[in-house]
Amino acid sequence: MSETDSDRIGRAALPEPRPAEPVAEAERAAARLRSPDQPLGEPGRPVNRSSPVYVAMSAATGVLVVAAAAYCVVVAADVLVLIGLAFFIAVGLDPIVARAARRVPRLVSVGLVVLGLLALVCGCVVAMMSVLIEQGAQLRDQVARYRDLLSDRGTFLGWINQQLHIEQSIRNVVGVAAGSIPEIVASFVVVLVLTVYFLSDLPRIRHALVRLVPASRRPRAILIGDEIFAKVGAYLLGNVILSVIAGAATFAWAVTMGIPYPLLLALVVSVLDLIPIAGALLAGALVALVALTVSLPVCVATVGFLLVYQLIEDYVLMPKIIGKTVRIPAVLTLVAVLIGGFLLGVIGALVAVPLAAAILLVLREVCFPRLDQTSSEAPG
Repeated sequence: MSETDSDRIGRAALPEPRPAEPVAEAERAAARLRSPDQPLGEPGRPVNRSSPVYVAMSAATGVLVVAAAAYCVVVAADVLVLIGLAFFIAVGLDPIVARAARRVPRLVSVGLVVLGLLALVCGCVVAMMSVLIEQGAQLRDQVARYRDLLSDRGTFLGWINQQLHIEQSIRNVVGVAAGSIPEIVASFVVVLVLTVYFLSDLPRIRHALVRLVPASRRPRAILIGDEIFAKVGAYLLGNVILSVIAGAATFAWAVTMGIPYPLLLALVVSVLDLIPIAGALLAGALVALVALTVSLPVCVATVGFLLVYQLIEDYVLMPKIIGKTVRIPAVLTLVAVLIGGFLLGVIGALVAVPLAAAILLVLREVCFPRLDQTSSEAPG
């Protein structure tokens, strides 16, 4: 039977069904995917990495990420250095915090360790304050005398000043140091605050770093990462102990030989000795220069004492205190300190040795075994 005109008119009068709104349909689908075990739903199928669109987008994204990262490093270099130094100190202090965290919560242990270190430093400064003020006043009163000695070309000290321009170098250093005091104080506060935060969240940071490694390689990455953290911690704590010993030895020698300002010299040597190689050389030159104001024989004896002490520190004290945890070849130590100092200054020289030890560990445990595999052993 054929369709009548009235049936066609009636069907045409009915409204056409409206398509479902796309976002509403997606929300209903999302609600169906949600479950107590997976509140965000199951991951979808991986993207086809052989697709030309995916390859092009990956390449473009990689270039943009590298360019943006390079720009951020250049612009925020100073801040990144402070962040890196704070993380380095936090890793070094983590063994102490971890031991204390066995008995009290980690946040409490972090507070106790930080307050303990600050109390120790402040206590030492307060204990030496009167002597430091006295010797500082003596040094201020003798500045004119030392300036005259440096300016007199008829004296041995004046001849050295004429050859090496010691007076001008001292003026430059003092001027830079005086102008940098506010910046140094601000940087110290920033590093202190960041160190506290890093110490508090270091287990979570470690967990996040491990999650970046493929699951099949995570156990090995955990072992290597823990060894790197152990190297940094051993180096930091051992370096502080060695610096204290160097300052104490300098103080005893200065008092014995009658070199002026023994406590000031000991304090400067302790701080500079934290910097590998370059710090010891600079501290030794400063002590020898002050000893030269006493007499030439005292200066020569002081240089000999400093050389002997440096040998004892390198071959007796360092193996005993730091042990073999951070032992790396001497030439690699020198190269690492030079590169770190050139790139990041004093902070770069300070962190160069444990960083070089970490790189050497990764090369020895990951890269060299792969390179040593024969063609039959290499995975196809």
